[in-house]
Amino acid sequence: MVSLYSGKERPVADPLGIAMLGTTHAHAAGKMQVLKASPDWQVVGACEPDEAALAKQRTTDAFHDVTWMTQDELLARPDVVAVAVEGDVAENLALGEAVIAARKHLHLDKPAGVDVAGPARLFADAQRAGVIVQMGYMFRYNPAFRFIREALAKGWLGDLFFVRGRMSTSLSADRRLPLARFPGGMMFELGCHLLDQVVLLLGAPKEVQGFLRHDAPIEDDLADNTVAWFMYDHAAAIVETAAMETDPFPVRRFEVYGTEGSCVIEPLEPPALKVSFRQPPEGHPKGWHTVPLPEYHRYVDDFAELAACLRYGRPLPYTPEHDLTVQMALIAACGGSGNGRTT
Repeated sequence: MVSLYSGKERPVADPLGIAMLGTTHAHAAGKMQVLKASPDWQVVGACEPDEAALAKQRTTDAFHDVTWMTQDELLARPDVVAVAVEGDVAENLALGEAVIAARKHLHLDKPAGVDVAGPARLFADAQRAGVIVQMGYMFRYNPAFRFIREALAKGWLGDLFFVRGRMSTSLSADRRLPLARFPGGMMFELGCHLLDQVVLLLGAPKEVQGFLRHDAPIEDDLADNTVAWFMYDHAAAIVETAAMETDPFPVRRFEVYGTEGSCVIEPLEPPALKVSFRQPPEGHPKGWHTVPLPEYHRYVDDFAELAACLRYGRPLPYTPEHDLTVQMALIAACGGSGNGRTT
């Protein structure tokens, strides 16, 4: 696996101790596999409070040979410097608060709860405790998204005026039920990843409007066909996600249009990027062309950066203010704001 940090940059040191609290999040197994393979981390153990879920995880490859312990045992371990909270979204904020109370650094999977007040308290508590909170939005280290952010910073795209992202899936009836608990449904579950990138590019939206529909012939309460508009002074963004799309992964896409350049990622993973510039910068031809990207594995660079921050005393490049802005816009898109405004 390719790491964001080279061995030359990383000091010679023993791996840092990390544990996982909760294992039922959709990203938990993938992150455990990455942590096991990482030169930066030593997996000390894991805790799964739900007995049925624990019995299931004991039989999976991702959690093979993991040392299981109680939450109190895990948080009391002096060799655990960070904890990845990967449980049910409805319970993760409480688990995260317990991690912070134990003065451990926190990797918290998305979204950051079902409101804004909860994560605001969590980030404030983390600041007082002097610990890092890293959110688990999964496109932050994707090289295609990184290229777009860097191109914008260099002025290659001019002024952005429109961003559009589509990230859908295909869910069986039983997999829909857990998501139907959350206002916003698929916007809450998948739209948050794209919204994270929208906010990185455009900042806090001035107004948000969500359209949350149920259109599948399945009798449940899941908002399964969702669209949200995010309005800015001189730009607009749209995020779309549905639960019943045929063969969705190859056509998940993210589009960015500026006065001087345009970028399209399709698919999102493994990322494929094409761009076109009005005045092509050095190394880029005229017209639409494909940009070569480095090898990429989801989650690897997230944990490499967290380790580097702890070893070198660096701040994360993604601030609590950014994470709260994403949460505010997401909750508004999911119907949590009466007038749809985030400011």
